[in-house]
Amino acid sequence: MARKKMSTTIYITAEQSELLKLLNQKTKVPIAEYIRQGIDLVLEKYKTQLPGQSSFDDLR
Repeated sequence: MARKKMSTTIYITAEQSELLKLLNQKTKVPIAEYIRQGIDLVLEKYKTQLPGQSSFDDLR
């Protein structure tokens, strides 16, 4: 089941834009999908900074 997506504006460098376009041309994966994946990676990396309950795994 697809999740509802929110629209937002981001600013990236010209180099990031060019590299994303090249990646898109080669893979046919939308640039927005790569940006969403990047956000997921950052959220995973900093998940301990987010509010919420800790799991038992986090206590080890």
